[in-house]
Amino acid sequence: MTQYIIGVDIGTTSTKVILYDEAGAQLARANNGYELYQDSTGMAEEDPDTIYQAVIHGLATVMQSGGVPATDIAGLAFSAAMHSMMLVDGDMAPLTRLMTWADTRARDAYDVICDAFDQDNLFDHVPIPAHPMTPLAKLIWLREQNSALLSQTRYVLGIKEYVLHRMTGELVEDYSVASATGLMDVQTMQWYDGALKLTGIRQEQLPTLVDTNYQIHGLRHAVAEATGLDVATTVVVGASDGALSNLGLGATQPGDVAVNVGTSGAARVIVDHVVTDPHHALFTYYVAPHQWLVGGALSNGGNVLRWAQTALFPHLPDAARQVGTTSEATLMHAVAELPAGADGVLCVPYFNGSRAPLWDPDSRASFYGLSAQHTRPHMARAALEGVAYGLKVVLDDLEDLTGRAVTIRVGGGLAQSDVWRTMLAGVLNQAVMVPDSVDSSALGAAIMGLRSLGIDAAAMEQTAQSAGKVVEPDEADAAAYATLYGIWSEIIYNNDEVDDQLAAFQAGRKWEI
Repeated sequence: MTQYIIGVDIGTTSTKVILYDEAGAQLARANNGYELYQDSTGMAEEDPDTIYQAVIHGLATVMQSGGVPATDIAGLAFSAAMHSMMLVDGDMAPLTRLMTWADTRARDAYDVICDAFDQDNLFDHVPIPAHPMTPLAKLIWLREQNSALLSQTRYVLGIKEYVLHRMTGELVEDYSVASATGLMDVQTMQWYDGALKLTGIRQEQLPTLVDTNYQIHGLRHAVAEATGLDVATTVVVGASDGALSNLGLGATQPGDVAVNVGTSGAARVIVDHVVTDPHHALFTYYVAPHQWLVGGALSNGGNVLRWAQTALFPHLPDAARQVGTTSEATLMHAVAELPAGADGVLCVPYFNGSRAPLWDPDSRASFYGLSAQHTRPHMARAALEGVAYGLKVVLDDLEDLTGRAVTIRVGGGLAQSDVWRTMLAGVLNQAVMVPDSVDSSALGAAIMGLRSLGIDAAAMEQTAQSAGKVVEPDEADAAAYATLYGIWSEIIYNNDEVDDQLAAFQAGRKWEI
């Protein structure tokens, strides 16, 4: 009898819900987006109820269109974006909106965390570079800015914990998501008192920690009625989207690197034990027993393409804001007409600050080498090449820490572009593989779910590892990029003071965009 499972991926801009059979074939798919609130400098918040409804609507859609009886669904398995945080009261009612990883208002927490790295060996226990993205930093900031709000708080949650509680009544947090909060000790797999003392939050204000294969048995009746699922459906809590993207891309062996470029970007490898970066530039997160994720994330990925469409090509229809549209193809065609290196134009695409390698929310985007002969396509190409250069920095650091990259598997929206994949292969001077599966985190959740449920996941794992497209680097392109990458690297490491001054100036302005 065929087994079926639903993977739910709660992402930064939308929630994808996909019904799979046990071989990894998609039978039904739903994708529901939500608004990002940026009412003030550094704010990046979302409405948790809207996200919850996106999950419920997605589940209802795939149940209606998938043609699979509810009693044949073996279970649900969840993926979620990292670093999200919200506060709730004793009735689990939200006291705040959801602060996403892109929220950088907790800048002042940076020095506090760095001091703890130096004095208390904090990084040995919570190996995440100091940055406002983490709930650790956000809680330190709130303690200083709004202690009254914290005094009303019963629980501190991420989006997955909130959604799962509303669906099942259980309040748990998986080790994978928790290890990305800056609050969990990777040595003991418990909430870490050394981090909590910086925040004023107590352990009892955090969910119960569980492994990524943990099962919740049964849904609330209202959820079953709204979705068409059986009330007895098993829920596997799953892991973070980054960890599950590696599983969904088939990048699980030594030398396998997963590069994911969705809204942001990242390069990650899975190792069999905790490995921490002595330079504090790479993170280490939990995946599953004997699997740990090491990598670095960019704040700028597919959102750079959207910036280019909006700022450089406003004459294109609104449909150009979506990856894969005809208008986007027109833009990419214009970019493809230019040579590697954009005729000498370089872009540092820090439109949303930076994470790896600088981990500086005050980093700013810039163009270099512009002349009167250059055009908007030159700037667009340079911006997209800048994303590839950023990933190369992370890959270089990863190879220093975990060994040479043998296979590079690429997923995410921007990775569906032939033009950009060719850029990446040239910048890395290495072949890149794009597996057939586009929704790597949802597929990874399904794989983890099957394993937890005791169902053979070999066929689904084979789907994740399918060859897909392989893009080889062009020799001339690689030579051009090697020269320009050296210049680009010099730029990013030598503009700190200028970026800080501009960030301070911009912080005093109200932007009308």
